[in-house]
Amino acid sequence: MIELEKNYTPVIWVTGATKGIGLATANAFAAIGCKIILSGRNKNQLEVNARRIIDQGGFALPLVCDVTSEKNVRSAYATINKKVGDVDVLVNNAGVSIFESFEKTSVKEFDTIVATNLRGFFLCTKVVIPAMLKHKKGHIINIHSVSATTLFYDSSAYSAAKAGALALSRCLRLEVRKKGVRVVDVLPGAVETDMWNKSVRKKYHSKMMQPEDVADAIVSIYCQPQRLTTDEIVLRPVEGDL
Repeated sequence: MIELEKNYTPVIWVTGATKGIGLATANAFAAIGCKIILSGRNKNQLEVNARRIIDQGGFALPLVCDVTSEKNVRSAYATINKKVGDVDVLVNNAGVSIFESFEKTSVKEFDTIVATNLRGFFLCTKVVIPAMLKHKKGHIINIHSVSATTLFYDSSAYSAAKAGALALSRCLRLEVRKKGVRVVDVLPGAVETDMWNKSVRKKYHSKMMQPEDVADAIVSIYCQPQRLTTDEIVLRPVEGDL
């Protein structure tokens, strides 16, 4: 495990930090003393989440940001730069899904899924990468899904977006790994979040991973010795996919 640099507090930007894996990840990084930027679309929930971190002695800045909007993303990054400084770790977590067949998936639904799960990753990474390359350090941690590499029914649009984001991330890693920037792909299986409907969560509660499980894995990757990195990690429930 590495120790945080003396007299320096890393800045962690977590997208989709209103709930689920994003919130758990923000809390996990806060627990090791990092400055946390929580972004998402629900202002009230972001403020509640940030206040909890602050009340425990941490630093948290809530920012409303729609990752599908280039203007929103650039504005959010400018605010982070002004109030906190450069981003040391970007956790691309914001994502949406609609589980239905290809036949029933509308063009609007497809566009929304791709815009959030693929375009959003691109836009957020695009704004943080110049400073990381300049300083020759930084982490970009992308939260994908086993759907990017595994076939599931009623998941064509979601799988396509996640597969695209994974390919994007793999290419980026190839480009920047010798320049001091680490790009990490995290592919979780079934995690008990609002992405699943209540009936599924109730039925498979004992088999599903929890957001905190994924968050712990993410922070452990960040805390690895500087001489190594994790390119990709697949996280699944013990019994496998649902």
